[in-house]
Amino acid sequence: MALAAAYGSLDQHSMLGSSSDMLLNGVDNEFSFLPGADPATFVEEFQNSSSVDNRIKFHAGTTTLAFKFKHGVIVAVDSRATAGSYIASQTVKKVIEINPYLLGTMAGGAADCSFWERLLAKQCRIYQLRNRERISVAAASKILSNMVYQYKGMGLSMGTMICGWDKRGPGLYYCRQ
Repeated sequence: MALAAAYGSLDQHSMLGSSSDMLLNGVDNEFSFLPGADPATFVEEFQNSSSVDNRIKFHAGTTTLAFKFKHGVIVAVDSRATAGSYIASQTVKKVIEINPYLLGTMAGGAADCSFWERLLAKQCRIYQLRNRERISVAAASKILSNMVYQYKGMGLSMGTMICGWDKRGPGLYYCRQ
């Protein structure tokens, strides 16, 4: 296991959850947990590690995750908005619905992300009315990339993932300024 190489020798049984955690709908799902009861202590050891190879550095900013799998896309984001070191809000919705089959995540300037994703929603609706079919995830991300490329180098602060489902299945694309 990768953690064993970084953390040292680990007992296989200490890495696994209980047997009730391992069965989901009759399927054996092994999930490795970090060793020890306190994840904060575990991470702190790597932040203060004397070895440069094992040191972890956390950067401030929005955390957005999206995973594409056979049956769809799972999107997870944090909900904190900051203005410098000031926490402006703990309840920001950073997943924006573009249409019922497309989502966009928000990272960077809230105004930039919100504006461009609303504009993308309008363009996707126009595409659907003109072509009598939903836009693909790839085409939607390309439209967004083309729109924001015109403003490259002008201070646009936006990093977004366009996620969704189309006739080719699940799709996930990252667009930034």
